[in-house]
Amino acid sequence: MPRSPSSSAQQARDTLGVRLREIRREAGLTARQVADRAGWHASKSSRLENGVTAPSAPDIRAWCAICNATDQALDLIATARSVDSMYMQWKRRQRTGLRAIQDSYHALYRDTSTFRLYSADVVPGFLQTHRYAHALLSSITRFCGTPDDAEQAATARVERSRIVHEPGRRFALVIEEAVLRHAIADPSTMVEQLEYLLVAMTFPQVSLGVIPLGTRRGPERGIWGLETFCAFDDSQVEIELLTAAINVTAPGEVVDYLRAFQELSRLAVHGARAKALIRAAVSGFD
Repeated sequence: MPRSPSSSAQQARDTLGVRLREIRREAGLTARQVADRAGWHASKSSRLENGVTAPSAPDIRAWCAICNATDQALDLIATARSVDSMYMQWKRRQRTGLRAIQDSYHALYRDTSTFRLYSADVVPGFLQTHRYAHALLSSITRFCGTPDDAEQAATARVERSRIVHEPGRRFALVIEEAVLRHAIADPSTMVEQLEYLLVAMTFPQVSLGVIPLGTRRGPERGIWGLETFCAFDDSQVEIELLTAAINVTAPGEVVDYLRAFQELSRLAVHGARAKALIRAAVSGFD
């Protein structure tokens, strides 16, 4: 089963720290000596080597210069930037509003044929109506204190979601039944959103499964509720946390998430049974 969603980023940071330690040891220096020569606090070298602090490009250049390993600096800087992109803080990405985040996914969506998405809390963005998306994104801007461009961001999300109609794509989506009952917006918006899910289930490219409340998840099933995640083909998985998005590209971990999605799909009901759960949720908002 998948490891902690931040494990990929931390593991990569730890690996970078190990490389810095090896370079230092090959130079015959102590961590204190590197810190002294770089003009850092005595503990900084240890924090960099143990993956506690992410090294900046100037940090890496200084480290390599002190250890007579300037030929390795560019490679290490590229590695550090890769680690940084794995763990993307929402606050940093949201500084200019949410519209830019929606637009940032265009290239990834264009290059993906099969999308596998699991959500335990909200309707997947691919199937959100404008009013539902606006209500959700407005809540995010309020909570995060970011510029309120929820209207523009909702429009961009809905326009981007037209990809579900493109031939040659496949969207396998699994949600918890609780998603249908979370009152993200006012009753009329929720009814509109849930009825759209019924329409979306008729799209040939879309498969929507719902895991009923009370579904047994004992040892024989081997899976539990996870953070929202989306797998793009078999090469990348993005996991959504409250404060950040984790991008997993390590093949072994991608396989873990694909296997988790398969297990979650087995717990879900599809077709008529899924539609019955959606209609029951609709009646709760009428």
